[in-house]
Amino acid sequence: MLRVESISFAYGRQPALREVSLKVQPGEVVSLLGMNGAGKTTLLGVISGMLRPKGGRVTFENRQISGLAPSAVVEAGVVQVPEGRQLFGPLSVRENLELGSYVRLRKRQHKEVARDLERSLALFPVLAQRLEQPAGTLSGGEQQMLAMARGLMARPRLLLLDEPSLGLAPKVAAEILGVVRDLPAQGCSVLLVEQNALGALSVSQRGYIITGGRIRQSGSPQEILADELLREAFLGPRRAFGGVKDKKAEETS
Repeated sequence: MLRVESISFAYGRQPALREVSLKVQPGEVVSLLGMNGAGKTTLLGVISGMLRPKGGRVTFENRQISGLAPSAVVEAGVVQVPEGRQLFGPLSVRENLELGSYVRLRKRQHKEVARDLERSLALFPVLAQRLEQPAGTLSGGEQQMLAMARGLMARPRLLLLDEPSLGLAPKVAAEILGVVRDLPAQGCSVLLVEQNALGALSVSQRGYIITGGRIRQSGSPQEILADELLREAFLGPRRAFGGVKDKKAEETS
């Protein structure tokens, strides 16, 4: 589905990504984990077309998207939800959501957009109660839900999520990660950058560890957590686990 091959990028003379390769398959949530400054957000910027790589290429569904304009990457089916939400505060919740469908609204596909709005509100029911409220007056958790819902309004087949739980209370963060876990069942794979690394692994099928602009380790969550030194260095001790419980397990507990 998504294939990142030997991507390099530099800010001036300062390398930020060095021969980075990874992949996301259909139906997967894949975590990209590492310390601040490791290159995670830079890589998302390259994939989404906001940054042009110095070397390597990015393909999505067998089509090269590296070098395309961000709008063309969105039309190809890849959408980024940026760190910090970047909502239009004075605009209403409804208007922010509609901006996520600007390409199809421009094509007058109003019925399809209305159906997508219903689906997004079903994922985040609290937004249905806030549709006419200015986005800037929402709580932090509600703003993050709106940012994700706006991204989903573009009908992505791959969602790039940058730090969706940053600054949120644990209960709200778990709710957000629960939605992330369930997105592949709705036809949307996810590449997840998340500061709550253990929580991210709890909703992922695979993970990558990036340090100094290089991929240092990859594997299943179990393989990553089995490496004691890696877990302590990059993910924190086991007692810091902030994962998402399985719904069936919750029902039987």
